[in-house]
Amino acid sequence: MTLTRRKMIALVGGGAITAVAGGAGAFAVTRRPGRALAPWDAAGTPTDPRARALSFALLAPNPHNRQPWLARLDGDDTVTLWRDPARDLPVTDPFGRQLTIGMGCFIELMEMAAAEGGFAVETTLFPEGETAGGPVARSRFLPGAGAPDPLFAHVMDRRSHKIGFDARPVPGRYARDFAPFADVVLPGPRAEALRRIAIDAWHREAATDDAWQESVDLLRIGKAQINANPDGIDLGGPMMDSLHALGLLTHEGAGDRNDPNVRAAIDETTQAIAGAPAFVVMTTATNTRRDQIETGRRWMRLNLATTGAGLGLRPVSQALQEYPEMAEIHADIHAREAPGGGTVQMLGLLGYGPLTPRTPRWPLEAKLIV
Repeated sequence: MTLTRRKMIALVGGGAITAVAGGAGAFAVTRRPGRALAPWDAAGTPTDPRARALSFALLAPNPHNRQPWLARLDGDDTVTLWRDPARDLPVTDPFGRQLTIGMGCFIELMEMAAAEGGFAVETTLFPEGETAGGPVARSRFLPGAGAPDPLFAHVMDRRSHKIGFDARPVPGRYARDFAPFADVVLPGPRAEALRRIAIDAWHREAATDDAWQESVDLLRIGKAQINANPDGIDLGGPMMDSLHALGLLTHEGAGDRNDPNVRAAIDETTQAIAGAPAFVVMTTATNTRRDQIETGRRWMRLNLATTGAGLGLRPVSQALQEYPEMAEIHADIHAREAPGGGTVQMLGLLGYGPLTPRTPRWPLEAKLIV
């Protein structure tokens, strides 16, 4: 589930907003969750080249902003990475496929950041095998061998788009330009089939109690909650703080899908999918952990490339989730997009729109094993 600030405004109704807004005043000045956003400003400041690369990597996109990575600095030149089981999404990602894709995003951005400092990185995936609890990667930093990547210039502007798109079409040239990363689907019958599937999957998730509740449990409402737990789905700003303080914006309320205002929030995401100018699809021939890491690497690069082109990229992967209630839709998209038996790893929306705010992050020290 993806809830934006605009969606949560819909949850509480216009009259309540009007009543609160008049008294916001100076209260608004202090509502920015500075501690939760500080890792963006701290990126690149560590002196150890491995820590410096990790300080950028933790800005990588990842499912539900769970930030599932843990890192340890070994010796003088090595980083060992794990996926933190405490960050699992047991309902919507029961096999850890999406979270492993997030680890691939992290590894790719770490290596790109290392190259900016003149380091190449030799990464060995699953050095102890793909066993539960084992390391995802061991990466050795090699000085004097890195070649900077032009895509790295877009790291600080990169976002996962969280709102709807402008009506402007996506130029056809991007289907070619982004082909190394994903299949760009421009308007036509294939795009309409993907649109229907994405909307059906969003509605199925919203109608599935456990799946919906998993997202509601990850809501961070207001500055205090966001600073205390800078992960999950953040709902910040003076209005959110005010509504939460008045009891008008709560986890309990967000969980009530019979409320007409919650239905309005669901409709907003439906409209964002309905109005998307283009789609992106990533598939793999098999579905190994290495395939999932490679998908994350490609998604990271696609996200940077679309940012550089002035485009927004929004994942809508509900149809790809492997829980029982989604099985029929999951089969539908695979029959269309991977008829030879492969796996659809990522589905996204692509278009023009305003730059959305930075997403909170845990600081590097919270992700280092010492």
